[in-house]
Amino acid sequence: MAVGHRFGPARRTTTALLAGTIGLLTPLAVALPGWAQTAPADGYFATPPPVDMSKLIPDSGQPDKKYKQSKGCVQRAVLGQTVVLKNRPWGQDYLQISKAQEIVKAATPDHSAGGGVKVAVVDTGVTPHPWFQDRIKSGGEYVATPSKAQPGLEDCDGHGTEVAGIIAGKPDNPEVGFVGVAPDATIVSYRQLSENYEPDTSTSTPPASNTASGTPSSSTNPPSGTESSLPPSGNGGGGSGSGDGDRTSPGQTNGGRQLEKAGTAGTLKTLAEIIRGIADRKAADVINMSVDNCRPATGSITEGEQQVQAAVHYAASVGIVIVAAAGNATDTCPQNDQPDARKPKTIVTPPWFADDVLSVGAIDETGSVAPFSVHGPWVGVAAPGTQITSLDPAEGSPGLANLTFESGDKASPIQGTSFAAPYVAGLAALVKAKFPQLDGKGIVNRIKQTAQHPAAPGGRDNFVGYGVIDPVAALTQSLPSEVGNQAPIPGPQMAQLPPANDHSSTPMIVALAGTGGGLVALLITLFVMRTIRRNRPAETGPGR
Repeated sequence: MAVGHRFGPARRTTTALLAGTIGLLTPLAVALPGWAQTAPADGYFATPPPVDMSKLIPDSGQPDKKYKQSKGCVQRAVLGQTVVLKNRPWGQDYLQISKAQEIVKAATPDHSAGGGVKVAVVDTGVTPHPWFQDRIKSGGEYVATPSKAQPGLEDCDGHGTEVAGIIAGKPDNPEVGFVGVAPDATIVSYRQLSENYEPDTSTSTPPASNTASGTPSSSTNPPSGTESSLPPSGNGGGGSGSGDGDRTSPGQTNGGRQLEKAGTAGTLKTLAEIIRGIADRKAADVINMSVDNCRPATGSITEGEQQVQAAVHYAASVGIVIVAAAGNATDTCPQNDQPDARKPKTIVTPPWFADDVLSVGAIDETGSVAPFSVHGPWVGVAAPGTQITSLDPAEGSPGLANLTFESGDKASPIQGTSFAAPYVAGLAALVKAKFPQLDGKGIVNRIKQTAQHPAAPGGRDNFVGYGVIDPVAALTQSLPSEVGNQAPIPGPQMAQLPPANDHSSTPMIVALAGTGGGLVALLITLFVMRTIRRNRPAETGPGR
């Protein structure tokens, strides 16, 4: 027992040290919400504070300030010939969109792919392209004084039309391979931002356009002196692609539109108003927001972000699916490549509010994460975001576009998380059509749980979230949580182990030491005997 007493204090000391070590490691191992932590000098936090519903603001239905057009609008290119894009975009084949549509058509009474489902596109507006047929509806105008009978159906930038085309474009040319994910869904367009407009500090009132007499709207006619500097945009047949009047800003290079950007139209406040209005009026089943506000992470939250946070929480609570682009890394929106994902360099809103928003990262045609796709703990899923083909956004164009103008006359492929998000919004519309009993949370859960999970703890990472979406699985897989057949929780099992030996281990140590010593002595004896035999003179046999 004396030996046991001798080891007791050492054991207690070791236990105390271990407990102390665990206590030191716990703050690093458990991610507390950002609002609950005291920010160190260099500490930035990925988790937003709790929702403050007092920040939920009503929908004014109009711009938050006066804006004026500063750049020319997207135009059709004149290349001397019409090129018809017949091939299917790689993203359609990668996601097996055609098969997914067949599944929904076979399961719905009207044999449509998304018929009756409304998808709100909160963006730069949507041009009434003929391949929307009559499935494009007016939502609202938050950039300019409405110059058309249907506010929101004007896209000076060209961004929103391309986004909406991926969701619900439906070509009437059987030779064209492109088709939207949910080609029978209805698009409800809200023009919420534009890089071709800027705050108007003058006091003069711009003349109203006379659309009844056939005079084009103010957005169609760029201000004097701007048209000569504009590059051509996508042609009617869809060969050259599209560009915007400002020769494409760095954000558009990766398909992005930034809120709160100096010299442009679009704020977090109007975004929050639109989301609230959609929820109040039940104007849509799905909201697609390929617009972001990107800022340095500081461990705090702005008032505009609080307004958006309250709005998305409110919309999610009434069953709306809210999809947002994860954001594009640029010089002004640094990539989150720091070691600790919980302390990002960059915060992106609305994706930051991951409890209520399904944010979408981008992959390229190899299946790898696109280098421009912003990483973060808020990323929900991923979808194709490069080599994009969609509806040509130029007014009057009946075709497709697969290029945008980066600078001058240099055309580049359309890409960005902006165009990954509508693949997911379109899938949400298909899921809603096939499973009308599911609310927004149920649809999001189905999309997440059936995604191609990455090889990471918990089946998600900060690059593609729960993985690249799998439309066929989302439409066919049976989820236990939906049918009430959850796996039973196993009851506690008593361990049937022999009782611990709390006696002294000295006898065992002595026995093992004796055995080891005996083995060593035996080896030495064998070695000596072998040496003696080798050195013994050989005996001389008879006759020698």
